[in-house]
Amino acid sequence: MTETTTGTATTTDGETTDVLVVGSGIAGCAAALSAAREGAEVLLLTKATKPEDASTDWAQGGISTTRGDPESLKQDIIAASDGTADPDAVDTLVNHADEAVEDVLIDTLEVDFDEAADGDLDYTREAAHSEFRILHVDAATGTHILRPFLNFLDDHDRIEVRQDTAALELITAEGRVHGAVTDEEPEGHPIYAGATVLATGGVGALYGRSTNPDDATGDGIAMAALAGADVTDMEYIQFHPTAYDGEDPFLLSEALRGEGAILRNGDVPESGDSGARETESPGGERFMDDYHPQGDLAPRDVVARAVEAEREATGEVVLDVSPLEFETDYPAIAEKCRDRGIEGDEIPVAPSEHFLCGGIDVDDRGRTSLDRLYAVGECARTGVHGANRLASTSLLEGLVWGLRAGEDATGFAPDVVEAPELLNRDPDLPARFAAEKFTRLQQTMDEYLGLERDPDEIARASAVLRRLKGEVDAYIRTRTARELYELRNASVTALLIARAAGENTESIGCHYVAADAGESMAEPPADD
Repeated sequence: MTETTTGTATTTDGETTDVLVVGSGIAGCAAALSAAREGAEVLLLTKATKPEDASTDWAQGGISTTRGDPESLKQDIIAASDGTADPDAVDTLVNHADEAVEDVLIDTLEVDFDEAADGDLDYTREAAHSEFRILHVDAATGTHILRPFLNFLDDHDRIEVRQDTAALELITAEGRVHGAVTDEEPEGHPIYAGATVLATGGVGALYGRSTNPDDATGDGIAMAALAGADVTDMEYIQFHPTAYDGEDPFLLSEALRGEGAILRNGDVPESGDSGARETESPGGERFMDDYHPQGDLAPRDVVARAVEAEREATGEVVLDVSPLEFETDYPAIAEKCRDRGIEGDEIPVAPSEHFLCGGIDVDDRGRTSLDRLYAVGECARTGVHGANRLASTSLLEGLVWGLRAGEDATGFAPDVVEAPELLNRDPDLPARFAAEKFTRLQQTMDEYLGLERDPDEIARASAVLRRLKGEVDAYIRTRTARELYELRNASVTALLIARAAGENTESIGCHYVAADAGESMAEPPADD
């Protein structure tokens, strides 16, 4: 006997739903919307308790469009990837980009994108883009997309959004995924679904310094890998070159450099020097022109390595925003700077973990190697980004693949099968244990699997991470707590990164392998 509820059915063994979506960023929301449009009942689970817990809410710069020229965007994506992006995947992105933006963001959600003085949409440009094609709202685009998106889903008759709920394990049988076990009461609450879509975001919490929310622990990647799904390109971790270098770091959008902000090092030229800066305020030398023909708008991996090299050589790197109308055009970023005591036009910056270019291997519909399991957004490896992501394509990829996966995930009936059995919660001890081990994991990732990698250090990291995972596995056999499963997921994902990094001896994109131990990741240019 079943008791019907909104969007789900409750059974003595748990719940059933047509489509289960795990994650509440733009990719998960798009998948839920698309599935519901096909007539499916959708249950969207999220660990978040507020929008800012999702990476989408943190996205600043904007969302790329093609502006009617998909081939131009395709070539920029492939160039930024160092020639490694999958051309077919890029075709899927660029050929559906403008339609998806128009349909969902403009017509359905009515996102109030910035307009130019003539009333037309205001397109900006970011690093490695050859054209002005990026839609934005101030430099807080993600917030202005995600919050109306969640509100729209909350009001949808066929969608239930359940916050503060973590998926702990996938339910599998005979190569098929049948849903997930959650941390809802009673412990190990199973939700059976005709299809399951993972949209759990990135891996920023694996690093001590990241532009991601604290709960970006690689959950979907780890759950999928443990269930047997293929995972690819995990070595490609993108570091954003301009995060605030201080306590409570935050992202300084690439749109700032797109509109004229300049990176400067700690070498202050004497008056009259050819390297003297164009403004009267004190500051260091421009340096990006010495590293790449596109200067400050070079691909992110190049800029990040250059920034780190200049920091090591000259003591600091700042982002000079004096060419901009900073306070007027970027009030949200300016407020964060003033809150941290930065009063002038020079903001100290350093590279920070930003985006995983690899993940769960999927096709052009988000289908994984496991039947009825889909993955979209940052946890998925579509092939679009290759070894390095082009700016402002992450929101677009999440939107396009979310819509395609949600549509494809409909039409399957849920089956109730045996679900993993989890033990009772022990809330205090696991939290202390997890916090201590997370610190150890982050230290290992920062030291050995950051911007610069060395084969011996990668092997050292792998050994440390294997021991850590063994300790977590032993602990998790006796206790159930969200913190433990997040730690388990983080350690599995970290091991996947280390393994992929160790197997790839070629420096390409954001995976840079030093030829010799201790070699600098990007040496500053020698004096002529």
